[in-house]
Formats: sequence, structure tokens, C-alpha cells
Amino acid sequence: MHDKQELCNKIVEMYPEIGQCEIDIMVDWNDSKNVWVVDLKKDNHELQHYLEKPDADNCMDNKQCVSLGLEIAQLVKNVKGEQY
Repeated sequence: MHDKQELCNKIVEMYPEIGQCEIDIMVDWNDSKNVWVVDLKKDNHELQHYLEKPDADNCMDNKQCVSLGLEIAQLVKNVKGEQY
């Protein structure tokens, strides 16, 4: 299993817009659901995404993080929409 800091760093590396928009990211393993919980926050916007272990493995292997990427893109769009 991956370390939560490794996974967090990989997500920020794959989606640099998180840092550009100053979005806070937290990653934690949820034992009861057997998933990684990726929590993104910026002001009153919050996104909680459940990343299954095989999906997290793919992210770490630079293969894909498609569902997470789509949700991050939507959050970034929402955050940027409020900045104008």
C-alpha cells in the first residue's frame, strides 16, 4: 500500500492546478470503506473523492486518475469562477 504523502504528492504533480489555485489537499486511508479519501478545499468549495486502491495504484504508476482528474477540473473551474 502507498504512503498517504506519496499519493498526495503524486496527485499534486499530476494536477498542478491544485497548487495554482491554492487548493488545500488532504489524503487519508479509510479502513472501513477500504478506499483513499482525497479531500480538496478552497474557501467554501469542498470536494471529497473516494479513490479505490487499484485507481490509486494507477495514479502512482502515472497511468490514470481519470475520475479524480474530472472532479479536480470541476472544482478548479468553480474556484476560478468565483475569483472574477
